[in-house]
Amino acid sequence: MNGHGINILLVEDNPQDVELILRALQKKNLAHHVQVARDGAEALEILLAVNREGKSLLSDLRVILLDLKLPKVSGLEVLQKIKNEDRTKAIPVVVLTSSPEESDIRESYRLGANSYVVKPVEFDNFTDAVTMLASYWLLLNKTSPDWW
Repeated sequence: MNGHGINILLVEDNPQDVELILRALQKKNLAHHVQVARDGAEALEILLAVNREGKSLLSDLRVILLDLKLPKVSGLEVLQKIKNEDRTKAIPVVVLTSSPEESDIRESYRLGANSYVVKPVEFDNFTDAVTMLASYWLLLNKTSPDWW
């Protein structure tokens, strides 16, 4: 972390889930570099954006938390585009969704998801799951700076 980039891209259209996720991350002091995209199209704009020098804005991005049921562009389509784009294919993507459907799980992994987590319904379990995910991907998981 260099202090000025985003470390987590949260792609979530449900305002209550966004608030719960951000609160859970704040509780563990992990929310200071989170960018929220509220639909699939916005997520792709963020991921494919470049600065004036032509450099990716993703140099500090450590993980994408991706809901599947999104407006405009579905989560599966976003996942497919992330994993098919050279600049973004190495970024870990955690599908964080309410769908326990076997077909969604299978398709997510086929498209390159690094993890699939069904959002717990109970508040404490939900916040625990989010903090465990963020702690793992931000603090424990090691990435190569040469990935992107």
